Amino acid sequence: MTRLAADVEDPAMLSWAKPTTDTPEYIKEAAKRALDDGRCGGYSPTSGLPALREAIVEKLERDNGLRADPGEIIVTVGAIEGLAAAVMALADPGDEVLTPTPNYSTHIRQIRVASAVPAFVPAVEEDGWRLDLDTLKAKITPRTKAFLFCSPVNPTGAVFEEDQLEPLAEILIENDLYAITDESYEYFTFDGARHVSPASLPGMAERTVSTFTFTKTYAMTGWRVGYVWAPGGLASQVMKVHIPFAISAPTVSQYAALGALQGPQDCVREFGEKYLALRDLTCRRLDGLPQVFSYVKPQGSYCMFPKILTEEGRDSLAFCKRLLLEGKVSMTPGVAFGPTGEGHARITFCDSAETIDKAFDRMEEYFGAA
Repeated sequence: MTRLAADVEDPAMLSWAKPTTDTPEYIKEAAKRALDDGRCGGYSPTSGLPALREAIVEKLERDNGLRADPGEIIVTVGAIEGLAAAVMALADPGDEVLTPTPNYSTHIRQIRVASAVPAFVPAVEEDGWRLDLDTLKAKITPRTKAFLFCSPVNPTGAVFEEDQLEPLAEILIENDLYAITDESYEYFTFDGARHVSPASLPGMAERTVSTFTFTKTYAMTGWRVGYVWAPGGLASQVMKVHIPFAISAPTVSQYAALGALQGPQDCVREFGEKYLALRDLTCRRLDGLPQVFSYVKPQGSYCMFPKILTEEGRDSLAFCKRLLLEGKVSMTPGVAFGPTGEGHARITFCDSAETIDKAFDRMEEYFGAA
């Protein structure tokens, strides 16, 4: 959709899952100091700067209830590289990796790049996009190795809280399966929903590779820095993939990340408040198009996944292409997010209120005339 939008004059972009807010100044200053001090010209240790890994350990204990050791932390090129390394480390060709549908499209590709097979577990829209745990149990075979998922969820905005994670953990432990978690949106939850790191549940730490990122939390998409917590022997297995994938994360980005953790955290709260306001605006504007969309209000992230009610919406790719080319509004077709994503579109609300209003003004005109 981004490539198609390049040929459209002044498109209203609701398809980019990246903050438009600039990286906070104190983070940029930390990177500048490292550059000026001559600390960024070489590789860092492959697992990351020692000071950064120690700061990550403190953050994990404070915010996630995880008791980590710096030797279990691997700083990666965003969460994406950490997730890919985890999948490659845990799944052999032909193995199966459970993953929700709808789910982040890159997770599905990571499983396939590892020559493993995605086994899709539906999240039930009518139940607030909760996981169908009965289907998950039925999908487990002798070839199943892991369950890969994110919470808060891209694209639905669902948050898997303890009432879902605890029975999920029991299933994984009973079947000796790993969990690979993408916790990129951990700080952005709404309406009392609470992010819980699955590795904090009893019996889960030793079977979980937890991935996090600075990208969303601190508006650092371009810096490409995230991290993995892989307890015990899991870290050495993930490192076997991380080194040929990346050698190390960019050194200057690691100093920026260290500055992010050591500096004031007001920006995280402010970003969360901004996304809540933009979520509410997006929902109000969707309410003005009841003949076109129905939706589940997202509890987290800055994504939502409305169902397309028109006949053309059965083919989400055709629907989104036509809306972009004729209505000048870009959404992501739901078919990209797994088998049950078809008939939906992903909307992101991490841009400005002006962009959201512009997009919905155009859609009201477009669908009103259609």
